[in-house]
Amino acid sequence: MTVFFTPGHPANRFNPAHALGAGVDGHAKGETARQLSPANIAAMLSTGFKPLTYRLRTELANEAWHWNPNGSWSDAPRREGYWISDNKPGPPIDVSYGYRLPRRGNTIDQANDDGYSRIDDGDTASFWKSNPYLDEHFTGEKNSRHPQWIMIDLGARRQINAVKILWAEPFATDYAVEFGRSTAEDDLTQRLPDIWRVFPNGAVTKANGGEVILKLADRPISERYVLIRLNESSRTAMAGSGGDIRDRLGYAVREIYFGAIDRRGRFRDAMKRGPKRDGQSVVYVSSTDPWHREIDRDDNIEQPGFDFIYRSGLTNRLPAMVPVSLLYDTPENAAAEIRYLIARGYPFEKIEMGEEPDGQFVTPEHYGALYLQFAKALHDISPNLRLGGPSLQDIEQSPLPDRIELGKAGWLGRFLGYLKEHGRSQDFSFFSFEWYPFENDCVAPARQLAEASSMLNDGLREMQLGGLPRGIPWIIAEYGYSAFGARAEVDLDGALLNADIAGRFLTLGGEAAFLYGYEPGEVINEEKCSAGNNMLFFLGDDGRIAERTATYWSARLLTQEWVKPGSEPHEIYPAESNVRDVQGNALITAYAVHRPDGLWSVLLINKDPKRAYQTSVFIRSLSERATVNFNGPIDLYQFSSRQYALGGTALTPYPKKSQPPQHTVINPGSKPLQVSLPPYSLTVVRGAVNR
Repeated sequence: MTVFFTPGHPANRFNPAHALGAGVDGHAKGETARQLSPANIAAMLSTGFKPLTYRLRTELANEAWHWNPNGSWSDAPRREGYWISDNKPGPPIDVSYGYRLPRRGNTIDQANDDGYSRIDDGDTASFWKSNPYLDEHFTGEKNSRHPQWIMIDLGARRQINAVKILWAEPFATDYAVEFGRSTAEDDLTQRLPDIWRVFPNGAVTKANGGEVILKLADRPISERYVLIRLNESSRTAMAGSGGDIRDRLGYAVREIYFGAIDRRGRFRDAMKRGPKRDGQSVVYVSSTDPWHREIDRDDNIEQPGFDFIYRSGLTNRLPAMVPVSLLYDTPENAAAEIRYLIARGYPFEKIEMGEEPDGQFVTPEHYGALYLQFAKALHDISPNLRLGGPSLQDIEQSPLPDRIELGKAGWLGRFLGYLKEHGRSQDFSFFSFEWYPFENDCVAPARQLAEASSMLNDGLREMQLGGLPRGIPWIIAEYGYSAFGARAEVDLDGALLNADIAGRFLTLGGEAAFLYGYEPGEVINEEKCSAGNNMLFFLGDDGRIAERTATYWSARLLTQEWVKPGSEPHEIYPAESNVRDVQGNALITAYAVHRPDGLWSVLLINKDPKRAYQTSVFIRSLSERATVNFNGPIDLYQFSSRQYALGGTALTPYPKKSQPPQHTVINPGSKPLQVSLPPYSLTVVRGAVNR
């Protein structure tokens, strides 16, 4: 293992009190008090993570966020409309809630996934409506330039030659009905079809509302994905709407029926419909109106209150990274939130604008249009506020190597291009993304661990090719083994991967990385082969921490031993190993820091689950063309199966043994340092070197 360094020219510089953090999120009703008791918070703080990020589950649930339970409705007598939380300090906010959207269009969400689309719910009284803030009234751009859309997945190829649309108001006066296919292999977890063609008779202009039946083709066409592209709005409102201009902006649809008209003129619907997620054909929409009612509160999307978080000690009195709800909210509510934090004197450093718009298939231009409106509202408070995001769901590479535009780099590039076109690039001051590299939890973890480092390298490289600037901070807003429950997350696999992510990202120039699963948690079962969770602690039935996971001990190894705790700058230098698997992946990775106390500290990760390695550690000065050695007493910390063992079944994992890393002191003399790395282990060697 060779560390390459040129004094004064590290791969990156970072501050541990700024760079190594964790996040808190929303959960079900009552979970804030249960998970975040004083005793549990004390245990969380013992990991050594310093900065905190506040995650926004309401955004993933397709819900509006009442970050303060006190506030005002746009239609106060009816207790409905558009909500603005009160920005004046009052009683402490311990919890806050998401509110379901009665005009929801998406069948699927990424939180509890217990909502449904109003487009195929079988109820002609309900309707979907697009976000009025994407109308030209607010964007200043023609609606036809950035059309809204409704896409339906019929589940399999169906014979289609007709569509029936029951319009609400406002309806579309210009629209097109299309069918689509994918350039690459279909993967609706990452991207929608990208090649769309209008049905032979699918273009409609000067249209009226009400009930419309269109004969799309003379003969049925076998297709799975169909889409209605909405270009111009009638700008009409339903009777009794109350006169709010937002009621007549955008588009509204009660029900859509895709199918075929037979020879007898009978329409046969090819869609499934009903008021439950599993009973519908899956619908995706470009946006949803954040209009809602007092009765729409969702008790299962509970966010910890800002006052609770800041007074709990979880922020370590450091500035937190906070979100504003953007996709399903209003600029006024976002501005009120920031005014509240300022009025309370709560420190925050960065403001994330929404969460995972790419994962919700929001087009980059739509996100950009909302971003600029929210940015203006926030910068009217202070031009010095640091705004960024988009908290991308991931930075997975394009499915086709020569088609960057199909991947997340293409999405980000289009968003950045939108800001540049409007002369507002300066409003984007940092880039954030989430990193859960593995979706298939039934694959052998050792194989995945070997690939993990290069996946992060390649993902960030492609983001730069897509336009990601190097001159702004890069943030991993959340990281963990998988977005799904997996045994690996609570075993040594997760401990090794999470340490590797932090070390690799800082080496690549990242500014900060926030571990997900800070709160004590419980095992979740989402796969037949495995169960687990991204968490540091097993939560007992009594609300107390029952046991620590391997990731807890690896986190302490990083924050307490690898780096010097505190806020002094560290230098990180690249390191290489000659131990690789048959695919060329490094089986041993290393991350070397030159600490402010003058010591060198090297984190070594052995990803081989069966083999130990006798490793020589060399520190090579490139400027002096010489190798320097550790000298004097060397602190050695190791964490492996000797300290941690997971028992239980595949679906009920639980630690049989959970002990801290072993600490010994060695003295290599004047020879190169040699260390034995146990299988599947984390090792930190720390000491002075001769110069």
